Amino acid sequence: MSLPATPFLAPPVDEKQQPLVEDTRLLGRLLGDALRMHAGVQAFDHTENIRQAAVHFRKSEASDAPDDMANLARQSLTDLCASLDDGEALRVIRAFSLFSLLANIAEDVHQNRRRRAYRLKGAAPQTGTLARALQNLQAKGISSKDALAAMSRVAVVPVLTAHPTQVQRKSMLDLTRSVAHLLAKRDHGAMDESEEEEWITELDRLVQTLWQTSILRTSKLKVADEITNAISYYPVTFLKRIPALVARYQAAARALGANEDQTRALRPISMGMWIGGDRDGNPFVTAETLDYCAHAQATAVFEHYLEQLHALGAELPLASTIVQVSDEVLALADVSGDLSPHRANEPYRRAIIGLYGRVAQTAHDLCGLVATPASQVTAQPYLHADELAADLRVIADSLVANRSEALVSGRLNHLIEAVHVFGFHLATIDLRQNSDVHEACVAQLLQSAQVTPDYLALSEVQRCELLLKELNSTRLLVNPWVDKSELLIGEMAIFNKARELRERFGAPLIEQAIISKATSVSDMLEVAVLMKEAGLAAGGEQAFCAFDIVPLFETIEDLQAAPEVMKAWFELPVVNQWLDARGRTQEVMLGYSDSNKDGGFLTSNWSLYEAQQALTQVAAQANVAMSFFHGRGGSVGRGGGPSYDAILAQPAGSVQGKIRLTEQGEVIGAKYGDPDLGLRNLETLVAAGLETGAAHVSDAKDWQVFELAMREMSDLSFKAYRKLVYETEGFTEFFRAATPINEIAQLNIGSRPSARKPSARIEDLRAIPWVFSWSQARIMLPGWYGVGSAFTQWVADDAARLAILQNMYRDWPFFKSVISNVDMILSKTDLAIASRYAEMVVDSELSQRIFGEIVGEWQRTFTMLTKITGQDVLLADNPTLARSLRNRLPYLDPLNHLQVELLKRYRAGDESIEVTNGIHIAINGLAAGLRNSG
Repeated sequence: MSLPATPFLAPPVDEKQQPLVEDTRLLGRLLGDALRMHAGVQAFDHTENIRQAAVHFRKSEASDAPDDMANLARQSLTDLCASLDDGEALRVIRAFSLFSLLANIAEDVHQNRRRRAYRLKGAAPQTGTLARALQNLQAKGISSKDALAAMSRVAVVPVLTAHPTQVQRKSMLDLTRSVAHLLAKRDHGAMDESEEEEWITELDRLVQTLWQTSILRTSKLKVADEITNAISYYPVTFLKRIPALVARYQAAARALGANEDQTRALRPISMGMWIGGDRDGNPFVTAETLDYCAHAQATAVFEHYLEQLHALGAELPLASTIVQVSDEVLALADVSGDLSPHRANEPYRRAIIGLYGRVAQTAHDLCGLVATPASQVTAQPYLHADELAADLRVIADSLVANRSEALVSGRLNHLIEAVHVFGFHLATIDLRQNSDVHEACVAQLLQSAQVTPDYLALSEVQRCELLLKELNSTRLLVNPWVDKSELLIGEMAIFNKARELRERFGAPLIEQAIISKATSVSDMLEVAVLMKEAGLAAGGEQAFCAFDIVPLFETIEDLQAAPEVMKAWFELPVVNQWLDARGRTQEVMLGYSDSNKDGGFLTSNWSLYEAQQALTQVAAQANVAMSFFHGRGGSVGRGGGPSYDAILAQPAGSVQGKIRLTEQGEVIGAKYGDPDLGLRNLETLVAAGLETGAAHVSDAKDWQVFELAMREMSDLSFKAYRKLVYETEGFTEFFRAATPINEIAQLNIGSRPSARKPSARIEDLRAIPWVFSWSQARIMLPGWYGVGSAFTQWVADDAARLAILQNMYRDWPFFKSVISNVDMILSKTDLAIASRYAEMVVDSELSQRIFGEIVGEWQRTFTMLTKITGQDVLLADNPTLARSLRNRLPYLDPLNHLQVELLKRYRAGDESIEVTNGIHIAINGLAAGLRNSG
């Protein structure tokens, strides 16, 4: 079969890119030296031979060379991979995977380098910065007053979630950060010859250590490992950079004329967490893991506070004999318990020693943390984080009042904002469970309490009537003397633990109960009934609901039904009582992953867009401020892509500055593994939230013609996608043989099972392994399949219709974002490599038939993209990504070819540790190299 090459931009290497080229070559040379030293010259030769063969194979596939030359190149590469024994293959895979890791580091350092150079030139603010967002608002004629109002509405919450490829050992994460820090050191100033020699020696030491460090864990992954991994990003990035971003945000508000009270109230970002509370399909998330997560989070935040207070004390040795000090600071000093004569005239230090003692005692009481260094005084614990923030504000106000404002703007101000943002809980932990589980638990409760023998047999109307009656009743359904299933025991333990932890660490620790597969009002009321049993909700005269009950609408059908479900929800009297108590706000979660798996990329995106439009209208009619939680994955097939563009592409008025979105997979490391990059990515989210927060539904342009076209194309795309995935005989067999889905499920890569229930059906497969498997095979099918058919059929050689699509791309942010993401994901496909995976399908006729359909759709999609954008190559508007991909292909392609070889061995019965580790490391290496594949 003649396969089309993936034509994407080949940007020239200019002087701006030279430092990146030099860094990449240096790291590659050092890794090669480590490979020779520790694995032997033969391992190095194997690696280099396979790299060169892969380059030759790619060139032969991408050129007009005769088919026999391409076949010879393919066979040469195949033979080289097959000639390696298991141990040799593992060593070569480790080499290519580690180079992907080092290439990422070099690129991240270079991004920071270019941004710094851009700022030093005094150039205009870049897209995605706060300054640029404010400029954009000004250009739209938005007044300072309205801009400030928009700033007050911004509330962005990135929510970290677990992913099998991202749970690296802490040793690897620490080494990665050390290499990045050292590599960036050269940018801080010129080195003389001896300094550069020392610098390279230290870099060499780190690379050698990387080679000799195990990439994989030796034991099965646990939820606790995923929790620890996620929290490890806080001391590196979030705890330091979020307060800095908040300070920058507040400074911008002051420049617009905000008074001090208005300014101090602005906190546009906080953090969320799914790991430890997301038990949908994961039986290993229990009340114990929820407890572990809460305590681990608190430990991290208290360690930060203690570290910062200790450093702050050293920074404020101000003597009362020289400077004036407020009475409030003197009072804090007097009650601190610090009686040292050496600090008798240092009230700030004495006050901070008292604060340190109180935080140390609080940390010990709440999570058993022993402060280091130990507190010098015995103190009462803080009951609430606000008390600590108030004491820190006393110190700051005294410094400002006595002409020492410069001493506030750094560590002290950042610590104050950290306490406001992170409290004693660090991040809000979401509870999530499948509606089927809630339903089964409620049915059991109602049966054991002799309310109804068969709740599951009731109609939706009957269910709602019964559940509302139970919510308004003061009695409980739980009977301690009646036997309960393990499922019910586990669910009630979660809710009871949630109540206990909220009382311990504060209500912000747990604020949402999310319902997967939500399809009805009864699904939401069932959660309320379970919460009532744990003292977290009630109806009647004392109506309250401790959590926001958040439905997750996932499939295309569910998204279409969502507006009617929420309309009925808002009409319930008890729900209105709950809404009144929390300011009439309601969150709804939108599922990108499952809607994509259900209906394909184009239909998923359009269904999500239409659902937000309709839900926003429903909420407005009910006088409810609705916010959306976007369940995005790292890949385009799971809602990924540039966050800034994605937020701006939402329907006008649907964001209003408040947005939650999941961050997961290799995206977490790519975005937040480096503190400076982390700040940039966080600022991008806030900037997008600000720009959308200033937009209103009334500001929306009339996209009626465009929306009609999208509706029609969505229907066409849905049919094309469903025909292949759900209606083609043998497709499931092809998918399971032509991708590493079975190995991903079997190799214990993540803590969560790959399917919600034991089944070979695609419907029951979780979205992460579905998308991730296609990415590994370089097919990327969930990110583009159905798009080409839809566009081709809709245009049908009609020049006027093609012109409509071109106008949509030029003028409509939603459609431009869709095309941009398809363009990006197509650039990461490689049908020549994909064909190697397709060869693993035993039934060759089935393989050729289905793979032929995939190739045909790829060609249709690429052809239509060129017509719509006017570009004859992919990534024409994204030279940075194009350059990055071209730099990586010599190291990514071999990983694919070696993975195919090891998959063949594994499936033939070779389950040696070298083979299983090799497959796992290749999975990690490819995910790291592709950067948004999971």
